[in-house]
Amino acid sequence: MWSQAESASPAPLSLTQVRVLYVLEQECMVNLRTLAEKLNTTPSAVSRMCDRLGAAGFIDRDHNPADRRELELRISRRGADYLAGLRARREEILSALLEKMTPLDRAALVRGLSAVQAAAEKADPRRVGPAASPAESA
Repeated sequence: MWSQAESASPAPLSLTQVRVLYVLEQECMVNLRTLAEKLNTTPSAVSRMCDRLGAAGFIDRDHNPADRRELELRISRRGADYLAGLRARREEILSALLEKMTPLDRAALVRGLSAVQAAAEKADPRRVGPAASPAESA
């Protein structure tokens, strides 16, 4: 389902490239080292990926005024628009699937997702933030 939304994009990106955009959207601005840590990869691999994303207009890269050797990375307007479009396509696909489910099946899905969320909160309460109730989404 997620890859369906991705392939429908006018400029499809790899899963890792989309993850870069999500991190930059969440963090507002990071350097290469921090981004590599968040993606659990090497700074050189992130640098090459950011070169491609920058050339395509999905991210903005500037030198840190305090240290010209350090690059500051930000999501660009095009990158933010890309993520918004990707989320909209995914939401359309998910809504279409939910409409095909019976009310009983949707209720079972809500119960199951609630159990997954509760288990995730028990496993690591710091990583699970407040979200809309699953009942509101179904």
